[in-house]
Amino acid sequence: MTTAGDVGQSPSRIDVVVGIIRDEQGLILVNQRRPGTYLAGLWEFPGGKRHANEDRRSALARELHEELGIDVIAAEPLLTLRHDYPDRRVHLDVWSILEYSGAPRSREDQAIAWARPEALSSLELLPADAPIVAALLKAG
Repeated sequence: MTTAGDVGQSPSRIDVVVGIIRDEQGLILVNQRRPGTYLAGLWEFPGGKRHANEDRRSALARELHEELGIDVIAAEPLLTLRHDYPDRRVHLDVWSILEYSGAPRSREDQAIAWARPEALSSLELLPADAPIVAALLKAG
């Protein structure tokens, strides 16, 4: 059996933008991966794949508009990280959404929920999202 660490084999790399969206009470928006998707049923922060030759900020705005129907007005980088799944390497570019217009709603039939930062670790989140939760809890 060949593994991703073997010479000549490498997991596919996926560049993902992630938006941390807070409401007026400080709750953070999460969504559940739809049936038929990789790791279906797990919760994650909104975002998605960055297209080739697409800049980070444009990808973030596009993904959040497609998924949630919001328009990003102001955002700042929060952190970047890499997570290796058995068959893919995910590079996450995580942003704090400082201001947006519109009311977040599910536009892709995914469940969405607002959670207190300290409750995020009790959700069944994607493994790649654990460092994001840690950063959010540390920031307060």
